[in-house]
Amino acid sequence: MKNVTKLILMIVCAISLSSCGYNTMVEKDEAVSQAWSNVENQYQRRADLIPNLVNTVKGYAAHEKETLEAVVAARTKATQVTVDAESLTPEKLKAYQEAQGEIGSALGRLLAITENYPDLKANENFKELQAQLEGTENRISVERRNFNEASKDYNTYIRKFPNNIISSLFGFEKRPYFEAESGSEKAPAVEF
Repeated sequence: MKNVTKLILMIVCAISLSSCGYNTMVEKDEAVSQAWSNVENQYQRRADLIPNLVNTVKGYAAHEKETLEAVVAARTKATQVTVDAESLTPEKLKAYQEAQGEIGSALGRLLAITENYPDLKANENFKELQAQLEGTENRISVERRNFNEASKDYNTYIRKFPNNIISSLFGFEKRPYFEAESGSEKAPAVEF
């Protein structure tokens, strides 16, 4: 008799949990994790392209050693800062974003060097790498936006009543967003 009672209680609990939004919370949480993986994938793609770009520029601009070293150092630092979707806190996301921002800044300086080297700008390998890098930057932007949308959807869902009660009982916590880097509101100055 006890086993039948336990079974009935388990069935009632399972039906209650699924009807109160628990399963939807799990689905939305997984959507945020997947979106984060897509962001990381695009940052990894950029990190993989950087050595090729640096080596191509190095062949033309050997005396621009400081800039090339800055790009390599920024890449190294950024690949060491990792955050998995389960431990994604605003602080960790900010540190990750800062490391990635350093790569963007260093790449900007590297690409500015090309203005001084007309032969490099005409080099097909460099053109292809630059196009790949531009495409990757666009993909990063899209994936960051998708991550923010998934986080918003999840955060809104777990904060609505009565979902907020269930989410607090089962430890579903608000997810952070990517935010614009400080100083990004100003357009970069391009000088020739």
